[in-house]
Amino acid sequence: MNTPTEAWTLRINLKLSSGMSLFKARDWWSSILGEGEEFDQGCLCVGDVDNSGTGHDKVVVGSYMGMLRIFSPQANKPVEGAQALAESQLLEVNLHNAIIQVELGKFVSCSDLLHLAVLHPRKLSVYSVSGTTGNVDHGDQYQQKLVYEHNLQRTACNMAYGTFGGVTGHHSLCIQSMDGMLMFFEQDSYSFGRFLPGFLLPGPLVYNPRTDSFLTVSSARQLESYRYETLATATEAENRQELPLKGGGKRLTPDWTLVLGEQTLELSVPSFSHSSSSIFVLGERNLYCLRDNGQIRFMKKLEYNPSCFLPYASLTDGTTNLLLGNHTNMLLVYQDVTLKWASQLPFVPVAVRVASFPDLKGVVVSLSSEGLLLCSYMGTDPSFYSTPKVESRDVDYEKLDAELKRLQKYIREASRTQDILPKGDTQEDLTVTAVISKNMDNPSQAHIQDIDGLPVPSVTVQLKLKSNSVVQGPRLTVTVQPPLTVTQNHFVLDTMGVGSSTAVSFSAFLNGHYPPADLTGDITISYTAPTEINPKGVPRVLQSRFSLPLVLVCASSTPAKSTKFKITIDTNQPPVDLQTMFPEFSPKSEEKDGNSLSFQFLSGQKVSLVASKSSQRYRIQSDSFEDMWLIAKELVQRCDRHFAKHGVKDFRKSFSGPIPLQDYFLAVEQHFQLRVSAKQYQDLLSERAVQFRAIQRRLLTRFKDKTPAPLQNLDTLLDATYNQMMSLAEAAEEIQTQLDQAFARLRSGTHLLVLLLSLWQGLPPDQISLLEASLLPLLQDTAQLGWEESCDAAVTHLLRTCLSRSPKEQAISLAQTADTVLELPKDTARLKKHITLLCDRIGKGGRLSLCSEANVQLPAQIQNLAAPGGVEPSADAPGGEPLPLQQDAATFIKKKQPSKKVKKGEYAGFAVI
Repeated sequence: MNTPTEAWTLRINLKLSSGMSLFKARDWWSSILGEGEEFDQGCLCVGDVDNSGTGHDKVVVGSYMGMLRIFSPQANKPVEGAQALAESQLLEVNLHNAIIQVELGKFVSCSDLLHLAVLHPRKLSVYSVSGTTGNVDHGDQYQQKLVYEHNLQRTACNMAYGTFGGVTGHHSLCIQSMDGMLMFFEQDSYSFGRFLPGFLLPGPLVYNPRTDSFLTVSSARQLESYRYETLATATEAENRQELPLKGGGKRLTPDWTLVLGEQTLELSVPSFSHSSSSIFVLGERNLYCLRDNGQIRFMKKLEYNPSCFLPYASLTDGTTNLLLGNHTNMLLVYQDVTLKWASQLPFVPVAVRVASFPDLKGVVVSLSSEGLLLCSYMGTDPSFYSTPKVESRDVDYEKLDAELKRLQKYIREASRTQDILPKGDTQEDLTVTAVISKNMDNPSQAHIQDIDGLPVPSVTVQLKLKSNSVVQGPRLTVTVQPPLTVTQNHFVLDTMGVGSSTAVSFSAFLNGHYPPADLTGDITISYTAPTEINPKGVPRVLQSRFSLPLVLVCASSTPAKSTKFKITIDTNQPPVDLQTMFPEFSPKSEEKDGNSLSFQFLSGQKVSLVASKSSQRYRIQSDSFEDMWLIAKELVQRCDRHFAKHGVKDFRKSFSGPIPLQDYFLAVEQHFQLRVSAKQYQDLLSERAVQFRAIQRRLLTRFKDKTPAPLQNLDTLLDATYNQMMSLAEAAEEIQTQLDQAFARLRSGTHLLVLLLSLWQGLPPDQISLLEASLLPLLQDTAQLGWEESCDAAVTHLLRTCLSRSPKEQAISLAQTADTVLELPKDTARLKKHITLLCDRIGKGGRLSLCSEANVQLPAQIQNLAAPGGVEPSADAPGGEPLPLQQDAATFIKKKQPSKKVKKGEYAGFAVI
């Protein structure tokens, strides 16, 4: 082991050998400062704080917890143990304020002694430290005495000291605040304060005595130099808003700047008589050495993350040595840009200093952020590691081959994509069951008690949760389709143990003057489930769905005498009694037979449902195309449940066409026109807002003018513009309400179109889901992205991929496709054309798939097969004239109907209601 004498020969202020080896820093003295305290780079300084005159340094350490400690390290003596460590500590006092920085200097006038300056967030204190020789075995006694202090009006960040203005004999202090003000103190008096221009966040601050200037790094990541003379003669300001903009004072500007392009950790201006004048800047990735005028002497790119540095004197003229600590627990010694030595520390240093003690000179004093204070020297005892000797043994190749196969199997299983996430258990952590009350609430919980004379009911939904494992912090959210709403949509539940259960209840009801597009509700439960690897819990989400009853949005009514729209659905089973299929509407129905029902939507039109007496058909008819969707959906679902309950496995349902595209396009056009109107109102409102702000600026200029001038009717124009803005805002809000209703009706019409297409061609569930996702890509319309452009992009993609006529056409279409921006189109002609083409290709046997090669064209003989039934405009249109059929959109999908005479007042076996 090295002796202190040998270490002195290797002290860091001597020329180091050119060989580079990694050694451990030799521990000469160390101490752990408190428990749970924090330290930073400004919390450490060394010097003769007690003015002993021996030339030996003491170590001063301050912490963010307000503890001030002074040490005089001595070599660790194993015989004395903890007693030697206690003798090294001279003083420990609690200042009850966080200590940001400590410095030693001549801070008291008419005194050449060193004093200790301690910077707190809102106070600067200067102390004198003195020692009294003890007469007993307890040793010397040290105490600190407050000389003066300054209460700061702004929160401090850091400070610098020096002979500002060329004054010799004492030091002045400069404190940088968190809001960018430099506050100058000359002993016990405050001199002046200046705000730094363009300030955002504080950076390192250092004083250069050679040029009498201050160096700091701004938030623009550039090094700036301000002369003390410029700071002293700049305009005084109490706050940043009072800085001069035009005339009336001298604006503060930097003497020179240098763009660094990175955040700076520390600045240093060493003053060595035999060294050239240099400024050192430690960045996050680079080390810079500059001249006093800002020119770069050299720069070194660092391959690690530095934590602190300290320049010190070198015996070679024109060079400077550096101690540089990094986040890999390394302490590196550089001579300019050449690495001379590397040693290992037991921690990441946040501050490093060089000190001389009675037993050893040139000791490296380093401090960690947790409070480990270490005095070390550059020893040459390496930390050797010898690998243990491996016993020789015969190789069993069969056993190694079996182990290799087993490990390869584990690697293949771990490399699978589906195994990245944890495998789902056979039993869910949480089970959710939704129970819908069979009876409506009495009284109703609806916010709107009646709509057009019809009472608005509400129904209670009870959600039962049962946990099969520990479920922590479950949060339940309920979502329904507008204008449906619930009394409470968010629930915060307690942690559930294994086998525990709980239940929440809420009421659902209609809260608008238009029917919803869907009666389903979504349940989302987010929770954390503890595992063996993560006992705190892994976040998981459980989703479920429930359906609200049809009676919530409609009531039984008398049948309408005439309707505009009719839909016919064919089946292969005899018609079911509608009174049996819709029992909740049977008691209120006035019909004696079960062949017809009439539904009155609370905020819509009447919809009639008729079962044929002589054929296996059902007809849905109404004056509103979109309102037929919910009845058609309920009819299809209840038929499926009815025949499945009776064990009928070959039940089939179909739609013979033609597809009512023109009726559907009416809803598309109405929604588009409302979007255009909404955009126009928004543009007009933006123009009036710009005009309103311009008038306000004009008026403000007139009011601030010292010479009174007439307003020239600007106040009248301001009032008129304000009234226009209010009117436009109300109109835009009304248009938005109508747009929400139109989008709900458009969704209902789109759902009905998808249902008819699936019944028409017998699409499987996967193709139905793909078709619905293409025609309904959005659940909500926004001003930035609307249904028209989204649907057009999705349908166009289907036409160019899986529904293309040939691979050649597909390749040409994809090659010609450019990056299009989704924006509001000029009209709906293109969208209508693409939807029409989509129905045409589906009718000709096109198959929807995400794979472009999935399209298989059916033979022409199959395509020409006709089926009876269909959808036709009602002959009982207003005015007694039949509605004209749009040939351009319906001729290609209309099938040949069997020639059959229909008597007036009857339609294919249906009774007129």
